[in-house]
Amino acid sequence: MQIITDLSKCAWPGQRSVLTIGAYDGVHLGHLAVIEQVKMRSNQLQSKSVVVTFDRHPASVVRPESAPPLLSNLDQRLELLEATGIDAVVVVSFDDQQAHETPVDFVRRVLVDALAAKAVIVGSDFHFGYMRQGNLTLLNEMGERHDFVSEPLVLVPRQDGIDEPISSTAIRRALSGGEIETARRLLGRLYEIRGVVVTGDKRGRTIGFPTANVEVPRAMCMPADGVYAAMYQRADGSEYRCAVNIGRRPTFYTNADHSLLEAYLLDFDGDLYGEVAAIKFVAFLRSERQFDGIESLRAQLDLDIEHASKALASHPPSR
Repeated sequence: MQIITDLSKCAWPGQRSVLTIGAYDGVHLGHLAVIEQVKMRSNQLQSKSVVVTFDRHPASVVRPESAPPLLSNLDQRLELLEATGIDAVVVVSFDDQQAHETPVDFVRRVLVDALAAKAVIVGSDFHFGYMRQGNLTLLNEMGERHDFVSEPLVLVPRQDGIDEPISSTAIRRALSGGEIETARRLLGRLYEIRGVVVTGDKRGRTIGFPTANVEVPRAMCMPADGVYAAMYQRADGSEYRCAVNIGRRPTFYTNADHSLLEAYLLDFDGDLYGEVAAIKFVAFLRSERQFDGIESLRAQLDLDIEHASKALASHPPSR
């Protein structure tokens, strides 16, 4: 897959492209349906298949106070997009200058001059450019002048009885309620979050349950506080079953300002400090709660590990 960041010249002189545009946060099943259409049309038109996305979520620049938590960072997005078989991904740097670019200028600069668009495939509610002033009507008008067509797609509906399309917003809502299985159905895969293993207070080690403290960037979407069964993937690709606690540890702290992620690996004994960990959530086990002492906490942790092992029976570790 070609990754393009330089839009100062045509990326493929003499060849056209079929493209789609969006934040593509999470690269969920709705996104995958659009990409399949892009690939099909690019084959028909003998053109490059392209996803145009951004180096950060546009809302983090346009309205940072209410920007949504991310389902995937840029590296994850690029990995997921590469797995679709798309020919190229264009990563547009979204800064304040980009936020003020008019829809007309964006179309000319990116779609026409840099990517030689032949067809643009987007959702039927697509908006873009400064103040979201660009829409399908504008794309159609500019397409007539610059020899490309706009093809709207109906958003992919959920298949679980809820009358709404699959969306990043719906996935974030599911995660905020601990609904890991719902998130998996909408994503088409296990929800994954990444971070670096850092030194914690080592309290788990003192009570017989050493954990990897995974420092998750604040911008990422953390599932609801609670205990989960998950798979822990190391940087070398090896995977281990684990029980994960997300929360503020009310048994020991009363004023923690944010939730932490701690993973107890069921089949591992070694040093993980400084490594990047990928946590893939399989099942929600219970909500976080305060215990009246170390012994009651230990008893509950034994149960959590037992329940995690059962939930992960169909997810064998890999070395």
